[in-house]
Order: sequence, then C-alpha cells, then structure tokens
Amino acid sequence: MKREWDRNAIVYIFLIPALIHFLIFQIIPFAYSFVLTFLDWKIIGDSEFVGLKNWIQFFNDDLAWKAIWNTVLFSIYYILPTMALGLILALIINLKVKFTGFFKGIFFLPVVTSFVVIAGIWGWLFGGTKSGLINYLIGLIGIDTQLFLSDSSQALIVLAGLSIFKVAGSTMIYYFAGLQSIPRELYEAARIDGASPVKIFWRITFPLLKPIHFYVLIVTTIGSFQIFDSAYLLTGGGPNHSTTTIVYYLYQQGFAGLNLSYAAVLSYALFFIILIISLIQRKYLGKEDNIY
Repeated sequence: MKREWDRNAIVYIFLIPALIHFLIFQIIPFAYSFVLTFLDWKIIGDSEFVGLKNWIQFFNDDLAWKAIWNTVLFSIYYILPTMALGLILALIINLKVKFTGFFKGIFFLPVVTSFVVIAGIWGWLFGGTKSGLINYLIGLIGIDTQLFLSDSSQALIVLAGLSIFKVAGSTMIYYFAGLQSIPRELYEAARIDGASPVKIFWRITFPLLKPIHFYVLIVTTIGSFQIFDSAYLLTGGGPNHSTTTIVYYLYQQGFAGLNLSYAAVLSYALFFIILIISLIQRKYLGKEDNIY
C-alpha cells in the first residue's frame, strides 16, 4: 500500500475534493433518505418512528402503482423511437455531404434549448382545439379535432414525443461518435465484394455499434423513468392521472404534500426499479461479442 501511495499520491490528493463532495451530497443523503422511510417527518415538527407503515402504504397505494405503470408506458413510447431517430440523424450527418456542420447544429439545437420554451411550443402545437397547429393541419385532410393533451389515451404519447424531440440530438452525437470509430477498411472490403448499402448497414454498421446501442439504451431507460418536467409543465399529471409518472407523484407527495417520508419510499421504489432493469439489460445485452 505504501508503494501504491508513493506512486499515485498526487492522483489521490486531487481526488479528495471530489470524494468529499460525493460523500456529502450523494452518499449521506442517500443513506438518510432510507432512514426517512421508517419515520413520519413533514419538515415542521419532530419526526416519529413508524416502522414499515410508509412501505405498507406504498404497496396499498393504487395511485403509486398507476404512476409506475404510466412510467413504464412512457418508456415503451420513448426508448426505441429515441434510439432509432438518433441513429438515423447520425447516419445523415455521417454521409459527409455539404453543410454537414449546419445539420449537426439544427439537429442538436433542441438539446441546448430551454425545456420550458420547447414545452410551450409543444403545448401550442398539440392544443386540443382547432387553433392548435396539428389540429389545423389534420383538419385540412378531414380528420376531426383531437384533444391530445386533454385526452387520457393520447396525452402520454404526446409527452413522449416531446421528450424524443428534445433528446434525439444528444443520442445522435453518441451514434455519430460510434460511426466515426468503425474502420473504413471494412466498408471498402464490403463494397469490393458487391455488398449493397442495406447489407453493409445490417452486417457491419449496426453490429459494430452494439456498445453504443447498449449505452444509449441504459441512458434512455434511466431518463424515461425519471420523466417529470413535461408532465409538470403541460398536463399536471392529468387528465385522470394518465400522465402522473412516479417522479411527478413523488414531487406531489414530497413537496406539495410535505410528506417527505412517503416520498422517500417512492424514491427508493424508483431506485430499485431502475437498478433491476439496468441489471437485466446488462446481463442480456451487455455481453461482449467477437464480431470479427
């Protein structure tokens, strides 16, 4: 250990501030929030030990399970389209045509634009009246006015579309980096052998992007289960709780209702759900393949 310290002392010294920050703002709050799950604490007044009462409330809370189901549905609507759109955009800018830099900026612009601004535009586009742009356009071809955000069967899909539009640009960057790392010699050899562009994509490009697929899948899955801002800004969890996600419900309990102990239970439920899904994804999709 002394030899190891002498060799890397400067590294450990520079790591100390980051480790202190991680301990104070990550580990300690994470541990204390677990303690909160066994207490009744509403900020004002003393806390009271209640044992498993909060956990029992969670398992009997129909709205909590509906919020979890809404979050799962949102993930289904969001994950694969985000990955597909990001890959398509990356393939477009990888063609090395004119104005590639311009297209990169256009595709990435939603990522750096304020979510509040984009949500406002989205709310106008999908307004549930004839004044909404989408309703106006579909009205030109004879389709009846849709309620969109005011319809419990459509609202969650509209929110998923908003998140896809917002995040696809960053997913594009991940895939573009992966495309740049694929050896050009493989493409040249495939063309000499007479492979079509479609076959080159499915036999070379898509398989060699597997590490990027896995990383993007993990990131988008975690992001989908943490969705909050779109529901908060556009629907308030409605209509009929159809867009109440687990994080939005956590917010309602913890900050609107000052029931921080129950909110801590919800946060741990979310943590375990994401952990289990991530472990399953790693087990079945994170294996290294010998593509060559």
